[in-house]
Amino acid sequence: MLTHVVTYAPEEAVHDAAIEDINKEAFGPGRFARAAYRIREGGPHDRSLSFVALNGEHVVGSVRLTPITIGVAAAMLLGPLAVRPAWKKQGIGAALMRTSMDATRLAGHRLVILVGDEPYYAPFGFRAISGHQIEMPAPVDPARFLACELTPRALENVHGRVRHAAMSEG
Repeated sequence: MLTHVVTYAPEEAVHDAAIEDINKEAFGPGRFARAAYRIREGGPHDRSLSFVALNGEHVVGSVRLTPITIGVAAAMLLGPLAVRPAWKKQGIGAALMRTSMDATRLAGHRLVILVGDEPYYAPFGFRAISGHQIEMPAPVDPARFLACELTPRALENVHGRVRHAAMSEG
């Protein structure tokens, strides 16, 4: 029998299948065509900055961060963030966000971007970045293209195409 006790831990390889199931459930097959997914195809996410919400050994939510470059500037791409439907509205997504953003800041990263709903992500420091010369590999709604500056003016002079950090420029 499952209790509603949730703990948070760094993601490990043993969690991969459950995380894939959660993302499939949350985003469906259309997730593979999205701009952020195209970036993530370029290489691995950073497990040290990616976290799971656990009920015992059961993964009920996860968040991943992926190293990227925007032109020549280093940054992180947040997502996907997903929680199993039966576990929503309990603050699990928010706890995963706080945990991952704190770890990202402590690791010395300056900038995190994502594609998502500003009303949800604004409390974590994300704002729309329309007007900046940042190009995603596929069209995104400018109102959903968000950034969080972990250090002051981290977005200043950042421009160019967003790529996985493992992909070479050009």
